[in-house]
Amino acid sequence: MDELSRRHLKVARKLAWGCVLMFGFGFALVPLYDVFCQVTGLNGKVTGRGDVSIQGVDHSRTVRVQLTASNNEGMPWRFRPKQPQLTVFPGETRQTAYLAFNPTARDMVGQAVPSVSPSEAAEYLHKVNCFCFDQQPLAQQEQKEMPLLFVIDPALPKHITTITLSYTMFDITPQQTDKVSLQNPDASRRYTL
Repeated sequence: MDELSRRHLKVARKLAWGCVLMFGFGFALVPLYDVFCQVTGLNGKVTGRGDVSIQGVDHSRTVRVQLTASNNEGMPWRFRPKQPQLTVFPGETRQTAYLAFNPTARDMVGQAVPSVSPSEAAEYLHKVNCFCFDQQPLAQQEQKEMPLLFVIDPALPKHITTITLSYTMFDITPQQTDKVSLQNPDASRRYTL
């Protein structure tokens, strides 16, 4: 093997290792990002979920909760909060709802993903019951009221007076069809979304 062939082989090995390392980094990126967001509190991921025991209501102050809704690209539903803004006392359990309408001529399944801003408030917003915990199937032309029950921890820092709770609705219909066909091939013939 001459010198030029050895250099080419050396470069090819380096490129192959570079590809392997980039693939490994890309594969590990999502779990690393989740850990980073959990440690730093960035991205406003809501961690409070399910029953919560909060002792008393703080009537000395109020917090404005703004509710917003958006659809991910390609999601045709009409999706909005029933009340775009609430004023709550920290420690007070509040109930509201979001409205969804499927204007298409096919049955669909949606999944809402929450986000809170400022991100510092995410750990103090506890969702006791939320439509985002479950997938939301809607038949063609069906409208649905989806409940949200939440409480803000009285330990919320005093400088936070407004919290924005945003939901993005994703169309997960294709994934549901794939799950059904993988679990029971005969059922996929009967089950159409």
